[in-house]
Amino acid sequence: MKIGFVLARYGTEVIGGAENAARMLAEGMVRRFGWPVEIFTTCATSAHTWDDVYPPGDETINGVSVRRFPVLRGRSPDYNAYSGQLFAAPGDASLTQAQRWADLQGPVCPDAVQAAQESDARLLVYYPYLFYPTIRGVPQTPDRAVLHPAAHDEAPLRLRLFREVFASARGLVFQTRAERNLVQGLYPVAAKPQLLLGLGVERAPGDRGGARHLLGIGDRPFVICLGRVEDGKGSNALARSFALYKERHPGPLALVFAGPVADVQPGHPDIVVTGPVTEPVKWGLLEESLALLSPSAMESFSLVVMEAWSAGIPVAVNADCLPTLEHCRASEGGMWFRGYAGLEVVLERLESDPELRRRLGQAGRRYVESNFSWPVLLDRYRAFLERLTHVATSADESSSASPAESP
Repeated sequence: MKIGFVLARYGTEVIGGAENAARMLAEGMVRRFGWPVEIFTTCATSAHTWDDVYPPGDETINGVSVRRFPVLRGRSPDYNAYSGQLFAAPGDASLTQAQRWADLQGPVCPDAVQAAQESDARLLVYYPYLFYPTIRGVPQTPDRAVLHPAAHDEAPLRLRLFREVFASARGLVFQTRAERNLVQGLYPVAAKPQLLLGLGVERAPGDRGGARHLLGIGDRPFVICLGRVEDGKGSNALARSFALYKERHPGPLALVFAGPVADVQPGHPDIVVTGPVTEPVKWGLLEESLALLSPSAMESFSLVVMEAWSAGIPVAVNADCLPTLEHCRASEGGMWFRGYAGLEVVLERLESDPELRRRLGQAGRRYVESNFSWPVLLDRYRAFLERLTHVATSADESSSASPAESP
């Protein structure tokens, strides 16, 4: 069965939770089932500008066919100001205003949407809900659209244009119960075929020596924040809180930010910002760290939390992020904090209690192995897609039948 994926950006160089999840899922389907998978996407890599970086045309990445199209319009200079006006009361914005917001946000790429619409893919997977390819594409292909919202509690989700997007999808795939509950509380989608899937985790060998060499802090203990380093992910607030923690708790503990840097962190001798790292170094950093800190309140799943547990270390998450809080409670492998006072308590315990770190890390690893191994996850996804195609075929046959032939 041929499957198409429609995304705003795609590639091994693209660092983003939803985009990474889509790429791993597409590659896994090719490896495990031998299904042809085709990607319809833009030439952009940055969600901040949507500037074309890749050349347009076709290529194959890890067995997946990728078709890229130039961005007609990227992020408008008016986007931030316009968003500020709408997001004061997003539910009150008119449909025309919401559609203008989507165009200002970008990436406006009608060619990618049209190519997907004209393709012979049996189903079209749209991922995530937020951008132009999904907003325009799902309503145009309602009989084939499988929507992975990757939604979290944010103002855009309440814009009325998304009512049509969610209503048009043939099926919905959620990462956590918290995400599903959020969407079902806003839109009447409870009767639609749904799958609670999550993401698969594939652990790789870690380069501990390379990780330590990169940090340049010797054998000092450290906690790590892995992923995009930007204010929207809580990085700046975490850096400020950690600096205060070190004032109150002098000692060798360091904080490491590893990932693409969008916002410069406050300078501090105990804070290290590495920038992007290789996979072996990433796993080496996880294996060497005391714990992973996830300060973001805007996650729909958080693959880095699962990777930390796969490496056998505990996590501490933002208590306002319901999906990661759900993982910590279900696994008993993590702690959570709100504000500086909560973070101080968490860091004190993690820094001083190796037995606690061991117990939490082991519980987290068991949780990942039981729920998010790739073979189990891919088999569940395949069963869901096959059920959708069966439902679609039955509906088509029913609608084309004469009255006498209809059941």
